[in-house]
Amino acid sequence: MRKQALLFNLIFLVFANNAVKASDKNYTSEKIIIQKVKGNVYQHISYLQSETFGRVSCNGMVVFDKNEAIVFDTPIDDSTSAELIKWVKDSLHCKIIAIIPTHFHEDCVGGLKEFHRQGIPSYANKPTIKSAEQRGFPVPQKGFDKSLEMKVGSKKVIADFLGEGHTKDNVIGYFPSENVMFGGCLIKEVGATKGNLADANVNAWPATVTKLKSKYPDTQVVIPGHGKTGGMELLDYTVKLFAEK
Repeated sequence: MRKQALLFNLIFLVFANNAVKASDKNYTSEKIIIQKVKGNVYQHISYLQSETFGRVSCNGMVVFDKNEAIVFDTPIDDSTSAELIKWVKDSLHCKIIAIIPTHFHEDCVGGLKEFHRQGIPSYANKPTIKSAEQRGFPVPQKGFDKSLEMKVGSKKVIADFLGEGHTKDNVIGYFPSENVMFGGCLIKEVGATKGNLADANVNAWPATVTKLKSKYPDTQVVIPGHGKTGGMELLDYTVKLFAEK
């Protein structure tokens, strides 16, 4: 009986492990990496060739529920966006109901036209729309005033502006059911430098992130605009980095 019990446990563990692997629909190609962060959250990573910083990995977030998905920040160009959209359809079996760029820079809107071409509506902070128009970047369609709350399936999704930092328009994405935050370029990975400050308000930056910590204290996972995902230590590091003169 003991041998039978051990055999049963072994079979169960193998089955459970395979079930977990099957549920993680991670994807890698030459242009994009898509990896699971938490239950209903994936991170997408594409690459920008920058004159100043070289080849830079750029993060975004996909949240989904009940055959619907919302994407924060586009991949870096239209062809890579097409790859992400196809993956969401084929692997998650979801329809993308919104794309939300977190600010107006190329690493957030570079692949926006492909979303529009496929009939996916875009939403952005109104200053993001204005700045994208002024700089000649792809322009989001629908503006909101500082914050936006939507439903994906039956779950709430938030885009929120708490102040200036990396840019004057930067918002974050938050998925309360999973306590996952997409900080975008407002939040730095631990060990990062200050990066691109061309449109930054470095004086306001620490206060903005401090507000973020207070408003979303239950955050468990933080995805920065570039680099490695972590926890609330990314917010602490960002505050410390920009508080230093």
